[in-house]
This record gives sequence, C-alpha cells and structure tokens, in this order.
Amino acid sequence: NGVPDSCEICEEAADEDRDGVLDVCEYRYGDFDLDGQVGGLDLSVVLSLWGVETPPYGDLDGDGRVGGGDLTVLLVRWGPVGYSGVQVWCREVLEVLPDPAIVTSAAHRAAIVGTGLPWRVRDTATQIEFVLIPPGTFNMGCTASQSYGCNGDENPAHQVTLTEAFYLGRYEVTQAQWQATMGNNPSYFQSASSQVPAAQVPNRPVERVSWNTIQGFLSQTGMRLPTEAEWEYACRAGTTTAFHGWPANPSGTNDDNQVGNIAWYSANSGSQTRPVGGKAGNGFGLHDMGGNVWEWVNDWYSSSYYASSPAQNPQGPSSGSYRVLRGGSWFGITGDVRSSSRGGTAADSDFNIGFRVSRTP
Repeated sequence: NGVPDSCEICEEAADEDRDGVLDVCEYRYGDFDLDGQVGGLDLSVVLSLWGVETPPYGDLDGDGRVGGGDLTVLLVRWGPVGYSGVQVWCREVLEVLPDPAIVTSAAHRAAIVGTGLPWRVRDTATQIEFVLIPPGTFNMGCTASQSYGCNGDENPAHQVTLTEAFYLGRYEVTQAQWQATMGNNPSYFQSASSQVPAAQVPNRPVERVSWNTIQGFLSQTGMRLPTEAEWEYACRAGTTTAFHGWPANPSGTNDDNQVGNIAWYSANSGSQTRPVGGKAGNGFGLHDMGGNVWEWVNDWYSSSYYASSPAQNPQGPSSGSYRVLRGGSWFGITGDVRSSSRGGTAADSDFNIGFRVSRTP
C-alpha cells in the first residue's frame, strides 16, 4: 500500500520516529503512496481499513476508527498536494476539525476545513501547539475602546487580504520551550510567587528575548515570526471591536472593564507574567494575544506604513530602525491590549517582551 515507503522517505527527510512521521504523512498530505496527489490508491487504503478500530493509519479525523469521517476528509483533500519529499514538518495532529465551542464562527470553521489541513497540531520537537489560521480579508487598523482612542500609527484603517493559510502558536513561547531548544533561560520571572506555584513557572512566557536573539530559536525550529498583518488578523478572529472576543462573548467588546476576561495587564497581573493560557482564548483558539507579554512580529516599524501598505499579504517596510511589537503586556494599560494597538522599539529585550511563533504549512 506504499505506507512503509512513505514513512521511510519522511524519516530520511525529517529524522523523526516512525509514529511521528506517519502522522505527518497522513494528515499533511493524505497521500499514502507519496505520488504527489490524493487519489484512487489513497482511497483504497482507507477502504481496506474500513471499520478497523485504532488502525495503524487511515484515521484521518482522529476518532479512533476508519469510517465515513475519514472518507470525507480524504475527499476534501482530493487532488495534487505538492509534496516534494524534501521538507517535512514533523508534528502530531491533535484535532483535524475545528471545535465549534472554540471556533464559534461557522464561516471560519468552513474556511479551516477548506484548506485541507488539520486545525490543531503540535510540533514534535518543541511541543509547541499551533492552530490553523485560514486565508481571509479583514479591516486592519484603528479601533478605539471606551477608555482609549487610537494612536496615529493605527491609521488609516484599511482592508487587507491574506491569501494563504498559516499556523500560529496557540500560546506564547514558554520558558520551558525556550530552555529546551536554546539551553538557557533569559527570563526575569523565573521564581515562584503566591500567584504562580513553582510547578507552573516553566509555563510562564519567555521574556527578555530580543528580536535578534529570537532568530536563533527560529532557525533551529524551522518556525518564523508572524507578519504584523497576520498577527492582527489572527488576533481579531473576525471581530471589529477594540478587544477580541471569547467563547462567552464571541463578537468582542469595546468595554475596557471586560479586558480581564482575555488578558493579564497592569490591573490584574500582580506585576508579573502568568502561565500561558490562563485567560479565555479568541475565536481561532489563540490565548494571550492581549497582555502577558508584548509579542515581536517580523515587520520593521513605521508610523506611516498604513498609508502605503499593499492590500494583499503586506510584509511591512523594507527597512527601518525599529521592529513591531503587538498585544500589550502585564505591565501595560487596556489601551495596549486593543487589537489594533501597535508599538515600535529597537530589536532589544525587556522583561515584558516575548513572542509567539508561526509556521507555513
């Protein structure tokens, strides 16, 4: 059926164990025979295992057996997949289809499924969890809250289209994940506190990492920083309000008094970072997009960039003196937590600056 050959090719490319690579071969491509497309031979693999419980492969929807759901997933992916046999991202698939309790928008769920990619995955090397962000169009820029207006660099608000899906870290990179990859921990908040027990300290976000230092982490893991446009699109998750939504209020809010539902900031943080994921996630399943630590993105900063930014896939200015920060921090005000708020600073480090990673499928 071609599966052993597929795994051997993936193992040679990715140097991973058989189980982890099998997940990649199945869920990234649905191409069991590695002929570059999902077609008749792949269908025969699924049919040959029909009804089998806990199969060695073929369970594309992750329900523990091969059946109708797997056939649906295979048909969604039918056709060329563009597998080169050279670059493989080794990851464990956690959930193929988006959870309606988290991704509350039916349109977003359909867009995610339409990519043919699994919704929630975990990088096998770093254990960083990702969720899939589908292509889409949104209004980028100024949205004021009840207490804070927009800064000049948030104007003009403008329509942006992202044409390709991407994966974004569900949480900010933690101290444990940085330590495991880089062999050190630069963070200021390495001690337990009355609010954060010792067992949870490794789950605080890593901070005091400069934009330049992060490049070493990215090169070792094959990951990247999101662009500023990707970050805001993912943060908003379809909302047009100052603050993104959460499961109990998916439309978002302009009310600064509600920010405690989604963010650690100066009024509730206890003057420290908190373990990632402690606040409600947004409509894509992302946590701490507001507060906890500022997050580096890839772009150079320019206060006037929005006046000339391209309408599709903007990458930021071609050069500059500062890099963009997004999301606010434990040290900041609710105005910093607004989805459109942006900052620019030298590519330096501070105890309220961290990052989250992105990955191109």
